[in-house]
Amino acid sequence: MARVSCNIANGSVRQKPTMRRILPLIFLAVAPVAVFASMVAADRIYAPRGSGREYVIRIELPPAGGAIGLPRIEGPLDASRPLVVIDAGHGGHDPGAGAGAGAGAGAIPEKTLTLGLARALRDRLLAGGGIRVALTRDDDRYLALEERSGIARRLKADLFVSIHADSAGDDAKAGGATVYTLSQRGSSDEAGRLAQSENSADSINGITLKDNSSTVSAILVDLSQRQTEAQSATIARLILREGAGTVNFRARPVQSAAFVVLKSPDVPSVLYEAGYISNPANAARLTSAAGKASFAAATARAIRVFFAREAGASGTVGAGG
Repeated sequence: MARVSCNIANGSVRQKPTMRRILPLIFLAVAPVAVFASMVAADRIYAPRGSGREYVIRIELPPAGGAIGLPRIEGPLDASRPLVVIDAGHGGHDPGAGAGAGAGAGAIPEKTLTLGLARALRDRLLAGGGIRVALTRDDDRYLALEERSGIARRLKADLFVSIHADSAGDDAKAGGATVYTLSQRGSSDEAGRLAQSENSADSINGITLKDNSSTVSAILVDLSQRQTEAQSATIARLILREGAGTVNFRARPVQSAAFVVLKSPDVPSVLYEAGYISNPANAARLTSAAGKASFAAATARAIRVFFAREAGASGTVGAGG
């Protein structure tokens, strides 16, 4: 029986709770916490790797509002020489294609394949001389899409080549390379964005858009983009021509799409899907020494012809490649 004490001063009766009544309350408060803790402990101890035990993914991000550092430019010290920025797609926590649930054991992720091709193309261009080269990444790190094309613009590059590898999921027979340029829709969207921008760093061919009305800015962007689109189409056709016989292209080898990395209004840009990583034969070739050398040689030849045409004389960029 509970002990009862009387408070004569105010006439009330107060019942003192016993331990038997307190224990259930403590149990009700602690039980949910104990159950959750045991579930977490069991998951960490017994769950296989990759099945949910790794809850937290830590990603290093640049300081808020700060620009990432620019990569090193290799090649001739003469700044008048043309500059190619080569972008190896994906990287860091973003593996790209080839590492999904359907990938077989030992499948190489797209980020590794593209870095190998980017390095091979860089080395080929540097060996031929006369062209400066910079890689957006030369290691396994993550870059936002806007940062990739942004590097080319900040370096005032003469050409931007973004290298990727396509995937068709479970269709292992799909194969072949594709070269993409910016679609008209993507071009129009970017023109509108830049024309309305208040960022003084947004400029076209040295003219700051902020100093002009929105109408004039839109015209400047449009004129610059028309020239850039024509140059991008030229390098795409040259890649197709120089790769004929050594590179297996798709039935429609040159296409257009609104890829973010192609939206630079004043740097000719192409996105080169070098093959299908979901195709074992394509993947094996693109990761082999011979395959990388063949890809680099054909692409380097196309780039040299492109710059020779732009300069009006082939001797200005060297004869190697």
